[in-house]
Amino acid sequence: MSQVMYAKCGLDCAQCDAYIATMNNDIEALQKMADAAKEQFNLEFTADQSRCTGCSSDGVKIGYTEQCAVRLCALEKGVENCAYCADFGCETITGFLENAPKAKANLEKIHATLD
Repeated sequence: MSQVMYAKCGLDCAQCDAYIATMNNDIEALQKMADAAKEQFNLEFTADQSRCTGCSSDGVKIGYTEQCAVRLCALEKGVENCAYCADFGCETITGFLENAPKAKANLEKIHATLD
């Protein structure tokens, strides 16, 4: 059975390319992600800046994670992830979830177990 490690937003970090490449110290894969960020979003990332051990970890986080509004909100509220928040479904997470159906399904599944 595969590991599951949910980010604050509901994404499964254990299935994330950055997390997998970081755990495997796969510099080539990390560089490909940095190159893709440049091509798709005009972001200047290095392979090292593409490393991530998950937004809930104490380890290294991919470039934009420190500024992620969803992550910052969850940290401020002291919740494991948005599913545990009293304001679950708020404006902070809604826009993100419109573009991340897997994260939405993960959070809804977790939230349903808390009722």
